[in-house]
Amino acid sequence: MASLAINSVLRNFAKQKSILVDIPDRSRKFHKRATPLTGGIGILLAVAVSTEIYLNLNNLQGYLPEFSQKLYFASIPLLLLFLFDDFKSLKPIVRLFIQIILSLYVIFSTDIYLANFGNLFGFGVVDLGIFGIPITVFCVVGIMNAFNMIDGINGLCAGSAVMALLFTGFYSGLMYDSILMILIGSVIGFLIFNLRFFGKKRGVFLGDSGSNLIGFWVAWIAIFSSQNTLYQVEPITMLWFVSIPLLDCIGLIVSRISQGIGITSPGRDHIHHKLMLRYSPEGALGIILLISFFAGLFGVFLDNNFAPWISTYLFMVYSATYYLFAYKYKSIREGLVKNV
Repeated sequence: MASLAINSVLRNFAKQKSILVDIPDRSRKFHKRATPLTGGIGILLAVAVSTEIYLNLNNLQGYLPEFSQKLYFASIPLLLLFLFDDFKSLKPIVRLFIQIILSLYVIFSTDIYLANFGNLFGFGVVDLGIFGIPITVFCVVGIMNAFNMIDGINGLCAGSAVMALLFTGFYSGLMYDSILMILIGSVIGFLIFNLRFFGKKRGVFLGDSGSNLIGFWVAWIAIFSSQNTLYQVEPITMLWFVSIPLLDCIGLIVSRISQGIGITSPGRDHIHHKLMLRYSPEGALGIILLISFFAGLFGVFLDNNFAPWISTYLFMVYSATYYLFAYKYKSIREGLVKNV
């Protein structure tokens, strides 16, 4: 309820004051009307208000877990800095610097990072040693950008995040002893406006601030769950939970580099754009979330029944299949048509 109320107030304020409003154009922004970019602010404020209410009602003041506390502290400058990006686009190197610095803050303030990958390839546990911290930063930054890049149709970025957080929370058990449920509820409150359940004129977008914030949370909750001795979840299983944003990002980077196109260049070559050649935006959203759901279930099945290295090799097969469908299928089909 807090998320619904806060998102409603913020979107109305943005509309009235004409600030943080995304104006449609015909090159990249194909939405039909000016839409507030207040989703990230609404989600973070909803988390803060809801957490405070929860702690007060349960007499838990002062008992907020350190990890949750530090993650929230890091989220504030992240949101503010990327709000500036929504106002006036930052250079890619500046965005990268912000992501790295805030990732390092969480690592050194909590001592949580990727210490090992588990028995990733079947030859024993892969301990990262001195490479643990830089690899953690690389993974966090990668997931942040993956969620930012997939934010192309209503509900996709936030919906993918909710799916990943639900799988991570319930399967690891983190859901039952943290404020993760509050975070998920706050994102769902935004989704109700983003999907325009209250009418087409009451939409709200995440903006770069919101998509980076969500990606930051997803990445750190996955790392915390897979590295904490209280939760028996293999690191490879987390990849199944974020598979679509991750594979879309990697596939797009590889495809653009092979074509000599800049990675940060605008384009309509994401998986949702390809699906929208045949389906409506709502249809594309449903297909992607359905695939994400079954990928998550399959990851849980593998984690429960097989050694981690089996999950690794099957994820490679899944990745190759995804890449062939998303980036090669069209060219293969066109080649067959020409040869007929």
